[in-house]
Amino acid sequence: MNRQLVRSSDTPTVGILLRRWRDRRGVSQLELASRAASSARHISFIETGRAKPSLALLMRLAEELDVPVRERNTLLIAAGFAPAFPETPLDHPVMETLNGELDRLLAAHDPNPTLIHDSVYNVVGANRSLLALVSGVADHLLKPPINTMRLALHPEGLAPRIRNIAQWRAHLLGQMERQIVMSGSAALADLCEEVAAYPFTDRGPVVPAADAAFALPLLIEWEGRQLSFVTMLTTFNTPLDVTVSELAIETFLPSDAETAAALRDKLTEVRPPGHGPGSR
Repeated sequence: MNRQLVRSSDTPTVGILLRRWRDRRGVSQLELASRAASSARHISFIETGRAKPSLALLMRLAEELDVPVRERNTLLIAAGFAPAFPETPLDHPVMETLNGELDRLLAAHDPNPTLIHDSVYNVVGANRSLLALVSGVADHLLKPPINTMRLALHPEGLAPRIRNIAQWRAHLLGQMERQIVMSGSAALADLCEEVAAYPFTDRGPVVPAADAAFALPLLIEWEGRQLSFVTMLTTFNTPLDVTVSELAIETFLPSDAETAAALRDKLTEVRPPGHGPGSR
């Protein structure tokens, strides 16, 4: 990864920012111009500062380059325009309906562990099954904001209980590296460097059950049993708010009948009568 594309101490112009995003996506000026109904010459003039893009063109360029919503605001500000996308805190009254639906979604996923995290993997919601799964980790890892990468890879977190830790660690680090390239997030780059430096013990090759052959499973020890999960990420389609654009729902689906049965049994133990929505 080119860290210079991620971290920069200067105050870049819109042309510099546009060139960086084009470089990240591996798109030529000619290809970008064709996609955005412009010309390579005009794109070149924008990148060198000889021309200023119109608001409509800049929005088209950001769309064609798949620039994250947060960074689209940065492009607009650099070009002298007002930001187009609000960043609304989840506890704001306008988010009340969304919060209610997220709570219901978390509860509906029980007994499958499910959480909601932001762009740097800080947890903003979790259901009862997820909280039961992470019980027993060091207290400092459960202090807000709980971070799923630290929780998974820290030696006082879940890492000692993950049987295929070498595989799972490589998967998580690779996932973050790809997201850093896509988003240009310095905060995520810092997190990746931090958790990559955590010590871990490779427990040797682990052969997953045949039921998990369709995806890399997370094999984790829990209350004397080995559970096997595959994970699924869900994001919002065409978000128009920075906060919403950075939310992801991660569900841990059992990949074998034994794991599914263990989750059902545990939920019966921890679910109080008249249980409500997930913990958020």
